[in-house]
Amino acid sequence: MDSSIINVKDELIMSLVHYFVTEENYTPINVRGAKNEIWLENLNAPYKIIRINSKYIHNNEQLDMDMYKLGFVVRQIKRKTLSLKMNVLNICLDMNDSIDLQNNNNKNIETINISSLSALKKNKILAETFPNIKTDHLKRTNDIMKIISATEDINKKTEKENDKYEEVFKPKKIIVTKIIILLCVICYLITIFKPEYLYLFCNSKQGFLNLEIYRLLTNTFLHGGIFHLLVNMYSLWIIGNQVETYIGKTKFTIIYLLSALMGSLFSVVFLKDSLSLGASGAIFGLMGSLLYFGYHYRLYLSNALTSQIIPIIVINLILGFTISGIDNAAHIGGLIGGYLATMLVGVKYKSSKSEQINGGIVYTLLVIFLCYVIFKLV
Repeated sequence: MDSSIINVKDELIMSLVHYFVTEENYTPINVRGAKNEIWLENLNAPYKIIRINSKYIHNNEQLDMDMYKLGFVVRQIKRKTLSLKMNVLNICLDMNDSIDLQNNNNKNIETINISSLSALKKNKILAETFPNIKTDHLKRTNDIMKIISATEDINKKTEKENDKYEEVFKPKKIIVTKIIILLCVICYLITIFKPEYLYLFCNSKQGFLNLEIYRLLTNTFLHGGIFHLLVNMYSLWIIGNQVETYIGKTKFTIIYLLSALMGSLFSVVFLKDSLSLGASGAIFGLMGSLLYFGYHYRLYLSNALTSQIIPIIVINLILGFTISGIDNAAHIGGLIGGYLATMLVGVKYKSSKSEQINGGIVYTLLVIFLCYVIFKLV
């Protein structure tokens, strides 16, 4: 293909988008009503949002108006991504040189003027924030093949990311959730004929002090009545399906058991001499797991997170405090345990190794502390 003259601004846009998408793992996002603008997102980067604006800004008044619109969109993105703080890099490609950017008082929004590839190479903010930026390929070639090559790279990167998300969210065969439900039903049927098993395997402070540690897990497969069983199994089926699909069978099993363990420990600490049983603590752990997973994939699950997951957790905790006979300590412990357990096992394509280590450390320290409280202070 013959070389062709390419608009300087278009080449600059393509070079920036190519670098941020392929080298810094930014993802293009759609902003309704935005014209001559490209928005990129990476919630793990120093600048969570990068906006590339190719509209001409000829004076400070127009810049102020543009910054107001930018701030409005950023607030919308913050709500959608549940972000308390969001640093934004606003790259303007066509700005009057007389505009003084030093008077830009917008907190957490850094505006820079890049009108050419040479200006890009000299910009200190880009150099300091993105030290790996390669400028050797950002040369004025006037070659349309450069645009085609960059476009192909961006499409490959985007396709690869889409494949990851499809792998995480695609429906999967549910096995572990069904096994747990089956075990709970079998245990219930056994206790109908052997009711003394409820007392032998339920959770209690005295049992723990007698080093009958198995009670911390066995109690979560027992239920005191058919209504108790049906409510918990229905909840487990609904929530377990989602967690097992998103997290995977092995991680789901670990999260369920660690949630059950933490919920039982909380129950021993706060309910003192009461007996407790039921799968609700572990089920709340699955809610905590969804909370952690949903936060990492909040660009896709933000609506479900704010309109379903969080309200369900809050409503159930309130019911636990207002209705007698509900082991809310196990619910709270399970919720915390599920969150930390998911942090420990990690969320695919999102969690870092250091994050997983921190989750394991915090979970372990909390278990040690609760055991100390039970033996020494309760």
